[in-house]
Amino acid sequence: MERSSFYLFGVVIALSFCCFALLASSQLTHTLEVSALQKVRNSLKDSQKNLVNWERKDPCTSNWTGVICTPILSDGYLHVQELRLMNMNLSGKLAPELGQFSYMMILNFMWNNISGSIPKEIGNMTSLQLLLLSGNQISGPLPDELGYLPNLTKFQLDINFISGPLPKSFANLPKAKHFHMNNNSISGQIPHELSALPQLIHLLLDNNNLSGYLPPELSEMRNLKIIQLNNNNFSGTRIPDSFANMSKLVKLSLRNCNLEGEIPDLSKIKGLLYLDLSMNQFSGNIPTNKLSSNITTIDLSRNILNGSIPSNFSGLPYLQDLLLDNNSLSGDVPTTIWQNMEFGAADKLTLDFQNNLLSNISGLLNPPANVSIKLQGNPICTRAKELDITQFCGRTSGDVENPEGSSNSTFNCEPQSCPTSYFFEYVPASPLRCFCAAPLGLEIRLRSPSISDFRPYKRPFEIYLASSLGLDLYQVLIDSFEWQEGPRIKMYVKIYPQYNNNVTTNTFNTSELHWIMDMIATFTIPLNDTFGPFDLLGFSLLGPYSGERFIFLKSGMSKSTLIGIVFGAISIVVVICFTMTFVFYKRHTGYQPEVSKKQLIPRIPIKIEGVKEFSFVELELATSSFSVTTQVGQGSYGKVYKGVLADGTIVAIKRAKQGSLQGQKEFYTEIEILSRLHHRNLVSLVGYCDEKDEQMLVYEFMPNGSVHNLLAARSKRPVNFAMRLYIAMGSAKGILYLHTEAYPPIIHRDIKANNILLDSKLAAKVADFGISRLAPVTDGEAATHISTVVKGTPGYVDPEYFLNHKLTEKSDVYSLGVVFLELLTGMQPISHGKHIVRQVHSASQSGKLFSIIDETMGPYPSECVKKFMALALSCCQEGTEKRPSVLEVVRELENISSMLSESDMILPDSEPEASTSGMSGDDQSSLYTRRKSFSSSSDFHGSDLVSGVIPSIRPR
Repeated sequence: MERSSFYLFGVVIALSFCCFALLASSQLTHTLEVSALQKVRNSLKDSQKNLVNWERKDPCTSNWTGVICTPILSDGYLHVQELRLMNMNLSGKLAPELGQFSYMMILNFMWNNISGSIPKEIGNMTSLQLLLLSGNQISGPLPDELGYLPNLTKFQLDINFISGPLPKSFANLPKAKHFHMNNNSISGQIPHELSALPQLIHLLLDNNNLSGYLPPELSEMRNLKIIQLNNNNFSGTRIPDSFANMSKLVKLSLRNCNLEGEIPDLSKIKGLLYLDLSMNQFSGNIPTNKLSSNITTIDLSRNILNGSIPSNFSGLPYLQDLLLDNNSLSGDVPTTIWQNMEFGAADKLTLDFQNNLLSNISGLLNPPANVSIKLQGNPICTRAKELDITQFCGRTSGDVENPEGSSNSTFNCEPQSCPTSYFFEYVPASPLRCFCAAPLGLEIRLRSPSISDFRPYKRPFEIYLASSLGLDLYQVLIDSFEWQEGPRIKMYVKIYPQYNNNVTTNTFNTSELHWIMDMIATFTIPLNDTFGPFDLLGFSLLGPYSGERFIFLKSGMSKSTLIGIVFGAISIVVVICFTMTFVFYKRHTGYQPEVSKKQLIPRIPIKIEGVKEFSFVELELATSSFSVTTQVGQGSYGKVYKGVLADGTIVAIKRAKQGSLQGQKEFYTEIEILSRLHHRNLVSLVGYCDEKDEQMLVYEFMPNGSVHNLLAARSKRPVNFAMRLYIAMGSAKGILYLHTEAYPPIIHRDIKANNILLDSKLAAKVADFGISRLAPVTDGEAATHISTVVKGTPGYVDPEYFLNHKLTEKSDVYSLGVVFLELLTGMQPISHGKHIVRQVHSASQSGKLFSIIDETMGPYPSECVKKFMALALSCCQEGTEKRPSVLEVVRELENISSMLSESDMILPDSEPEASTSGMSGDDQSSLYTRRKSFSSSSDFHGSDLVSGVIPSIRPR
């Protein structure tokens, strides 16, 4: 016995020694990624020796240039999150081993001399969000494999030699927002399949070899803001009429595209800022409806337009360029375009009417100095002296906006107080006179601005950049700018350190430089419609920053973070080693056999009648292995898929993110609650899966998505007042059931437009009970409140619950009231920092209630709308005691519905034209539905709790 114990003790010591030896020899960066980095380095030519430190032992802990890492707790390794190798004069090719970086989010090789083609293996980088390859010599076609990157948001591939067609597989990119592929040799037809992209906002394909036609389906991209296709050849085709329905379009630039036909009426696009249809073959008259009041640029020059110049160009307060030259326009020269315009010192309006058939003047041609009129080449110029318009008929140089430098004063400060030899200078607008500091230089280019004169927007851009970076306004200065071909704006910006009364430093420290440069290099700055997307051309790190030349290309981990990771890794390995030793010891002392990890996790028994337990294989088959083509939604909990079960039942499958502890709690909560709830206005639970470290919930499929989706698509498929009231009724009835019929009662806690789903008849069903709470009941009486940690969605959370953490049924009433306001106004709960309740209440108090009603609702009975609005506002009272109960809400909605006439009652057809998500999420498709006349009230009145009538509610 003593010999056995001695033997086991020796084994324990030996195993422990092996574990510590293993730890001592291990690297912190995953070995597969270390090897891949070495292959990447071998494929590149580094003439300036920027990657010389890639010979060190460990990429992440040795701060290899351009390698930015992140720890992954699940395996204990550091993984490469970003390769930032821009502007390093690198040549050579991109290595196929890039596809091995499964955790990489940003791949940045911009502004180098890299040649060869894009490796198809990049399609394996499932975490990739930004693919940044601008300004190289990359050639060959775009691999189809790039179309299966589930997290990609930005293609920045411009200024290369990429050829071949746009792959149709790009239609499978659920998160893609930016296609920046201008100045290449991409050819062929724009695939109409791209219309399936749910989030695309920028389509920049100018200066390529595209042909065919403009797909009318592009108008289905509900978030598209910029279409820039200049200098392609669309073979004498037309602009599709459907483009006029692109409600979010900001810029439409189709210069020199060989387009013909009439110019479509684009007056419905309320946010249009920039329209360039020049150098085509457009004919006929110019549309007479007024364009967006915010428009800055209208260029219809070099076409074959005829007729007169319409009056709709007057009253456009932000107009900078109206270019109609080189057409066949006749009639009068307008003299009212600049009337009622307020010009600042830097504002300018150019009216170019040259080389037309204009023969008269309607009124006196006496514009202010800010207005430039060009009439040369018109018959009217033969009478120039007679009409006193000689100054408008002479030759012009084109009035190109010249490069402009900074003219800020330094207030006659003493030169010797600011050593310019060390790249210090006076900060022009500093609150301290003659504050001397060293600026960070930034060179950027606006790649698709929605203006034609930057001078009036110079200060607004400084405000925008300062606000985006969290800086004071005086810290940002546009030192110079110039227009480049495109048109694009290249500028040099200086960013100064902050003046602080308590700190004498006049330079940025390392962390401040990291913050500013990371925000810009990772394109974290929010977008602005006027200025559009930007290119980062480079940073200027001079003077006190010269020693930090490549600071923004190094790992952002601080020493303390790194020390924490090292000690964390040591702790993990030590624990593993001793666990191994303990298990070995127990096995040799008669210990019970090892059980699986899954069995060790405490499970809540969920064998419930009527709720099926599915296997992973069953749900995998139902969703074609969880193909991206079956994904219909995504939220914080996980992804939602449309599935078809073996018996043909269509379901929605919500798959939790692996490793989500919060998801595990929500998983059991939702099963426990939904298994005992049965009501026509609650989403039904079909079953669940809890195996293979997977947690999935299976619901009935809701083909018309959520209320949020319905409102987002209302411009395409109008939703009348009766439909909205019908949805409000169903939502309220579902919550009434939770509050009064469920026992114990249930407080949902997350009522919002995304959690109210719609079936094929637009019947509303409340969903997502993951954070719901059971209200305690004592002696048949419900408690007045529950003290709990505040949960919910910003904009919908009851303010009293937020302040005192006391959750009541009236908290759901408040959230429901916000949904009602959304149904009435079409507004978001929070927009530009303003809350919908405050905005609606303000409009109501000022007598402008009807001004905020959703204009896409169509005709509505005003008295019913007023009552519905009053009900919604009463639900959103700050004090809970002032809000109605849900039962009172349902009864008031029934009262309002009884006021509707037969002609007001129009409800949807039972079969939708296209299906959308079955669950809540941010990526669901728009609603497509037909409508029919509603003739029976049986589906509209009554509470539909269980029996179809309002039951007697027992007091609690």
